[in-house]
Amino acid sequence: MSAKHTTFDGSIPDQYDKYLGPLIFEFSAKDMAERVSTKIPAKSQVLEVACGTGISTEYLRNFLPETTSIIATDLVEAMLAVARKKRGSLPNVEYKVADAQDLPFEDERFDAVVCQFGIMFFPDKLKGLSEMVRVAKPGSLIAFNVWDSVEHNKVFKVVQDVVENFFESDPPEFLKVPFGYYDIEQIKELMHKAELTKIESHIVSATTEDFDAHHIAEGCVTGNPTITEINERAHADSATIVDAAAAAIEKTFGSKKPKLSFQEIVFTGIKSA
Repeated sequence: MSAKHTTFDGSIPDQYDKYLGPLIFEFSAKDMAERVSTKIPAKSQVLEVACGTGISTEYLRNFLPETTSIIATDLVEAMLAVARKKRGSLPNVEYKVADAQDLPFEDERFDAVVCQFGIMFFPDKLKGLSEMVRVAKPGSLIAFNVWDSVEHNKVFKVVQDVVENFFESDPPEFLKVPFGYYDIEQIKELMHKAELTKIESHIVSATTEDFDAHHIAEGCVTGNPTITEINERAHADSATIVDAAAAAIEKTFGSKKPKLSFQEIVFTGIKSA
């Protein structure tokens, strides 16, 4: 998969925030913010890597004292544009374009570095995590999360199967990327290589039945680079694929407002003193 097929630009940021945000990102953002809030001093500097449209940033702001400053970064300016539009008034928060593998900050600046669902997309995961460690103060917190496998997030497998059925060859495969990096021992070994200590992992699950099948399908198809791949191949209209995905969701889960389960894995570690 080329780099542009993991780029969240064009219409994606708005769709991501509107559809996927409330479906899958808010429960995880709340969990992360709660964990971070118990592990850092009241007056701190926090760096957020791969903040997207600022959903996790808002939860960090709500859980941390206003004396804590937050710099929220993302590689994609289009994602930050939505963050600034919707969450630009959050106090003591700055949004900044930054490459997670080449962070534009001095060594040992931050009291915590947080990354929600970003590390799966790093071309060099050790380099990206090492950058997060580099800019953290000794003894400070590094926290990030990943999605568990599609077996624990089944609706995405349902949608991916529908998408693939519209293409005789070379089908869009973006949805496989977020759910392809979940081996706990492998990730802990990466953290050891990045010289983190006190490494912990926590499995976090959530269920929802608040959204109808079309909302879910819209997010799964148009709220990420799957839509870029669909539009480039032009074998089928994206609206047709969304409708087919919604029908498959209803059929699989037996409801127009299905009860869905999601599961993530949260990792925390401490930079060596």
